[in-house]
Amino acid sequence: MTIASKLPDVGTTIFATMSRRARELGALNLGQGFPDYDIDPRLTELVTEAMREGRNQYAPFEGIPELREQIALKVNRSYGIDVDPQSQVTVTLGATEALFSAIQAVVGPQDEAIVFDPSYDSYDPAIRLAGGDCIHLPLSPPDFRWDWDRVRASITPRTRLIVFNTPNNPACTAASAADLDALASLVRERDIWVLSDEVYEHVVFDGRAHASVLTHPGLRARSFAVFSFGKTLHATGIRVGYCIAPAALTQELRKVHQFNTFSIAHPLQYAIARHLIEKPDAARSLAGFFQAKRDRLRAALADTAFVLPPAQGTYFQLLDFSRVAPPGDVAFAERLLTEVGLATIPLTPFYKEPPPLSVLRLCIAKRDETLDDAAARLRVFKP
Repeated sequence: MTIASKLPDVGTTIFATMSRRARELGALNLGQGFPDYDIDPRLTELVTEAMREGRNQYAPFEGIPELREQIALKVNRSYGIDVDPQSQVTVTLGATEALFSAIQAVVGPQDEAIVFDPSYDSYDPAIRLAGGDCIHLPLSPPDFRWDWDRVRASITPRTRLIVFNTPNNPACTAASAADLDALASLVRERDIWVLSDEVYEHVVFDGRAHASVLTHPGLRARSFAVFSFGKTLHATGIRVGYCIAPAALTQELRKVHQFNTFSIAHPLQYAIARHLIEKPDAARSLAGFFQAKRDRLRAALADTAFVLPPAQGTYFQLLDFSRVAPPGDVAFAERLLTEVGLATIPLTPFYKEPPPLSVLRLCIAKRDETLDDAAARLRVFKP
């Protein structure tokens, strides 16, 4: 019997592929985006406390009230706006489930959804599984900025959703207030929703302010905003995220969510809620923490042929190798793996129709010793 695949062109992700190759070769892994240092030990204690209290059965499908209330307070501290924890906040299985559920909630057969390449690799499959057509608009190197005139020209009567990601992974760019204004002008008086992936909200550099759709009056009323505790707590394995949206959109998202994952790990929710109570301002240190790591890596390679344009946000940094090899990021990533034992991520897999690329993505959410080791390996690379 033949399986009629709904995603016939989808194989193993570039993250899994590069991590597997790194293990096989014993390479240093700056590819997949996860920290290699310990989480806050207090979070570990809080998880243990919650489990000992018996918080081990199903949680309410929308998230425990204590965590949703702390999320609302966090949003108010960060952006000075009020959200209703009961009708506008939903706890999800990481950000990826929030993205998937939001897309299923508003995209239907023959609808079009616009994404910007290089884009996170879950967007396109989720849109296609909803029966929609994914319209890929490229962000061009070296700046990887949004071309709003091109977006305007791409909108059709079938356009139902625009997926926006800032700070952008993997391009490491951050949107401005002007970008939000441009996006708002495009969806105004149109039946178009916005899905804003803001998991790196607190990781913006050089004094920038995060441009959240929640702060824009023309966007907040028609947007899903998605966030991740895995990023803010340096614990990607906890898989707890959340989505903030107007009540009507939240209602539709929850219809999908309850039949997708339904309930998110109960003790983790209690632990995170209590961590937010005890350390409400912990996220404010993230920008400085990661900017120091970005600058450490850039300084270590400043006198080499590699160019590292300063990342504007995320806990990644691009490596421009145009001075040492011809375009071809996948091939160059393989060379670094085999020749100096360093795993990176090429950007080509994040495009539907990639341009010639001479950049790779490096994860800087690593111990200083790991970053120093990576720099030492790059310094001995022979063109």
